[in-house]
Amino acid sequence: MHLMGHGRTRAAVIHQHATSERDREIAAAMDRLIAGRSRRRR
Repeated sequence: MHLMGHGRTRAAVIHQHATSERDREIAAAMDRLIAGRSRRRR
């Protein structure tokens, strides 16, 4: 955990959870964007 820049395990876990949640949000937004573009091409 220290290598990630967090001195405490709790801080690292909170950061990791927030990051994975944000990754899912970004992936979902990209899916919507791609789906919208593919519908317009048909």
